[in-house]
Amino acid sequence: MTLKIMKTVIILTGKFFLYILVSIFVIWSISSLNINGIFKKGKVYEARVFYFFLGLSVIYLVTNCIYDVFLNFS
Repeated sequence: MTLKIMKTVIILTGKFFLYILVSIFVIWSISSLNINGIFKKGKVYEARVFYFFLGLSVIYLVTNCIYDVFLNFS
């Protein structure tokens, strides 16, 4: 393997583990939210979809923020 490919593999592996770690914390923290008051009664499916997309977006934003901070300081 060339040096560039090895460096890319190491970076992707680190980011993957960061995604896993952040996902655990985001799922744990989102489970404490109670935002059912903003949804109409009987709209359980829509609330679940909202929680899903909220979780995905928070996981993405937090992971990339942490990753960029560590890349800029190293």
